[in-house]
Order: sequence, then structure tokens, then C-alpha cells
Amino acid sequence: MKTDIFLSHLSTAENLLLMPAGLESAQLLALIKPLMSHQIDFGDAYFEYTRSESWSLEEGKVKAGSFSIDQGVGIRAVSGEKTAFAYSDEISKAAIAEAVQTTRAIAAQGQARNIKLPASTRVPAALYEAIDPISTLDSLSKVRLLEKLEQFARTADPRIKQVMASLSAEYSVVLVARTDGKIAADIRPLVRVGIQVIAEHNGRREEGYCGAGGRYAINKFDEPFLKNIAAQAVRSALTNLEARAAPAGPMTVVLGPGWPGVLLHEAVGHGLEGDHIRKNSSTFAGRLGQKVAAKGVTVIDDGTLAHRRGSLSIDDEGNTTERTILIEDGILKGFMQDTQNARLMKTVTTGNARRESFAHLPMPRMTNTYMLAGTEDPAEIIASLKDGIYCSNFGGGQVDITNGKFVFSCTEAWKVENGKLLYPVKGATLIGNGPESLGRITMIGNDLELDQGVGVCGKEGQSVPVGVGQPTLKIEGLTVGGTA
Repeated sequence: MKTDIFLSHLSTAENLLLMPAGLESAQLLALIKPLMSHQIDFGDAYFEYTRSESWSLEEGKVKAGSFSIDQGVGIRAVSGEKTAFAYSDEISKAAIAEAVQTTRAIAAQGQARNIKLPASTRVPAALYEAIDPISTLDSLSKVRLLEKLEQFARTADPRIKQVMASLSAEYSVVLVARTDGKIAADIRPLVRVGIQVIAEHNGRREEGYCGAGGRYAINKFDEPFLKNIAAQAVRSALTNLEARAAPAGPMTVVLGPGWPGVLLHEAVGHGLEGDHIRKNSSTFAGRLGQKVAAKGVTVIDDGTLAHRRGSLSIDDEGNTTERTILIEDGILKGFMQDTQNARLMKTVTTGNARRESFAHLPMPRMTNTYMLAGTEDPAEIIASLKDGIYCSNFGGGQVDITNGKFVFSCTEAWKVENGKLLYPVKGATLIGNGPESLGRITMIGNDLELDQGVGVCGKEGQSVPVGVGQPTLKIEGLTVGGTA
């Protein structure tokens, strides 16, 4: 059954990407075969067709609507640590041949290694339906969906003065042809809805946001779904209306489940990507098999979760995505790998090669990265906090992977004393070191949650959709930057 599904994907990709150029798979492999004539290690051609649509609503009116189609092919040749790359937004025999010739010229000084490509033996799973989400709802219905979302927010509380809602959908078809003769294809739907509200009371204005999405049809966003995310955005804004200045200094912090896992993604995840490890630019380099976190901490990167935003049936090199254990019970167990870095490190790919589009090179990237649940009751974790803050939602942040230092802003946080949430605080930032913070985790909740499907990860100028998650965590000795 799985084989039939992916043969169907391949047929769709060939019809959409190759047939208009008068190409078949066998002819394509013959076209890219000259890549090997300059003694390179391996090469590939990545074809992509993407159709996307977005709508935004403000004050009850459609403020923007866009529709775009993008397609093209990227040709890559790899020799050791060197990579040659050319791309074209025209898919034709002539354009492919020219891109191959350009790549050959760039790679002319390569040295042969004749190393067999490390590859996954897993059979790809059908993680999402091969649908075009844009066509699952007509334009008028999409506008009405946003109008309903706005209405749910406005009727929730009279203090809501402004509402902005957005909806986006994307249909992407990819085909990968490699110099080892492998051809793979995938059909990738992606949708996202978001709402931002502004609440006002006694001259004070605060905002709240909530979004959700994944690899499914737009009709997943039914009325109960929309009411839920509208309520979350409203609650966030109203909470912040009551917020006081955040305290500052070293203290114990409890992180809520779900989206706060973005701290794990940034402060730990990037440092476990194969290119950073191979180049010794990560604080985790050379520490495989060593203790890098507190006992009970297990971190997973999993591209095989059904319908999740960060999931892929195959990665952007045609390899099957996997569930990769990065840290197990506090011990560093593995890294996320693409083909080039896996080969140079004499290990196997984990299906983590990702690229923003056909015009970009693949690199090892996260998919859905999360910490497994522990055994503690979340209520008891909060009750154990004598003096500190509870962070239930995060905004932006940054990390230096060479030393693991991070700074994150909290969009929702509470002052806690003697196990009680006293009042919400505003302006709190968390400052720490990723590996050190992992070692200071003293309690792990039994309430693992994944985020609602809004994550976007940036690396070296490329953005890709990702997922994050974690249970409630208690961390000792984080520095809180505040205004009080």
C-alpha cells in the first residue's frame, strides 16, 4: 500500500514537473549523469512546484490577498566538503543541461572519493494526504472563515478593540533525482491560520496572538477550532492587561508545555545539527556518549509525525525521514544528518536534509523537535516553586551555538510565590546557556504537548516549517531579565 502511494506521488510529480519539458525519469537520470564526469562524490537534481495563497483581514475587511506559483530545478554536485550548485526557474532539457554544465565547471577541481552514499533503509510513510489545500475551500468561504475568527474574538470581551486575522495555504510537489539512480517524490500540503488581537482598558493597550496549522486541508479549521484559537489570543491579551513589571535576577523558572519548546529548539537543537558538529562549531561537538543533560531528559527529532507542520515523508535529498534520539536520559546519543555531513562523519543520514526551495542548497535541519514527558504532575511542579516565574508562552529569541548562550522573551509569564500564581508579569526575558540549562532541569511534567503548528526555523538565510514541543519543566538558576 505504501509503495502504491509513493508510486502515485512519483507519477504526479513526473506529470507536473517533467512531462511539460518532454522528459521521463530515465532521460532525467541521463541528463544529470555528466555531473559524475569530474570525479565528484555524488550529485542530485531537485525539482519543485509550489502554489501558495494567503489572505489577511483587519477591522472586518480583507486587507491583502495573494496567489503565487513558483517552480524550478536546482542541480548540485558534492566533492568532499565542497559543493557546486546551479538552479533555474525554467524546467526544460536545455535549462537542466546548462545547469549541469555550470555545476560541472564549478566542481571541476573536485577529487573522487567513490564512497557509497549512506542511506536510510526505512520505507517512507504516508504522513499526510496528497491534497491541494488551496482548492479545498473557495475564496468566499476563506474570507468568511476569517470573518468568523474575528467575530469570535470581538464577542469574547468588550475590551478587544482591534483584530487582525490571516490564512495561508501551500501546495508543493517535489521530485529528487540522484546520481546513484534513486528517484523520489513527495506531495506536501501546508496550511496555517493566525489571529492577533489588541485589548484596551483604562488607556492601556496589550496584544495577544494565537496560530495553528499543519499538513492537512483548510476545512480542518471548523468553528470549534476557530473559537479555540480566538479564545487563546483574547486570553493572552487580557492577561497582559493585568501584568506588572517582571522581576530580574537569577531564579527558578517553570516553563509551560508546548510552544515553550522553542527554547529547546534554539538553545539545544541547532547545536545538534550535523554540519555544526562536523565543523566543531557547536558546544556539543566531541561529546557523543557523554552526559549533557539532567537524568530523565530525552530529546527527539521526529519527522514522521502525521500531519505535523515539521513532518516530511522524504527529506529534500529523497531520504526517508526518521525518529532520531538526540539525548536519552541525559546522555548525548546522536545528531541530525544530511547526506554530505553523514558521509564525511562516516555515519548514516537521518533524513534531516532540508532546503527552503529549489534555489537553495540542502543542509541538516530540524523537523519536529521535542522533549519526552516525565512523571511529575504539572500542578505539583508549580506548587514546588517557592519564588520564581512561570512562563507559559514565548516570543522571539536568539542563541549562539558555539557556546550555547541564549536570550528569549516571554509573552506570557506569572510571578510565583509559595506555589501560587500571584500576578502576570510583562517584559521578562530568559538568559542562560543551553547545555547548562539542560543540566539544571529538576522536574519534568507528564504533560508533553506539541505546538499548534506555527513554527518557522531560520538558518543561514533559509526558512523552513518546523514543530517544537515539551512537557512542563522546572529549571533552576536561570537569569531573568526584567524591569522591576
